[in-house]
Amino acid sequence: MPVKTFNFTVRSKGFCHIEDITSQVQDFLSRSGLSDGIACVAVAGSTAGISTIEYEPGLLEDIPEFFESLLPSDRPYHHDQTWHDGNGFSHMRSFLLKTSHCIPFNDKKLTLGTWQQIVLADFDNRSRTRKIIVQLVGE
Repeated sequence: MPVKTFNFTVRSKGFCHIEDITSQVQDFLSRSGLSDGIACVAVAGSTAGISTIEYEPGLLEDIPEFFESLLPSDRPYHHDQTWHDGNGFSHMRSFLLKTSHCIPFNDKKLTLGTWQQIVLADFDNRSRTRKIIVQLVGE
């Protein structure tokens, strides 16, 4: 099966900044020459994650509040004692969400639900330029 790999960057604000990257992934799929298969979307780094959500204002507030209640940014983490960079919470959030997500595609279209988008969630404690890798496997 052919494999096509693409990448792009996203400038994020950190602190659970969520960015819709669906159109970039679909654009690569449209240009790939592949019709059916699997798209794997990954972020390079250990303080961000990739997932799918309904990209709407309520969830863009709910999701950061959820992560803050689960893994607060204002408490000490052992990672912070090692590196003194204050972003232990971001590593923990990335561990929970994961740094990649796979989506099937059919007839050159991602098989997402009507209200489902692919998102990058940047958990770091500062703005970053994130490299996103899109690997398509199919025919």
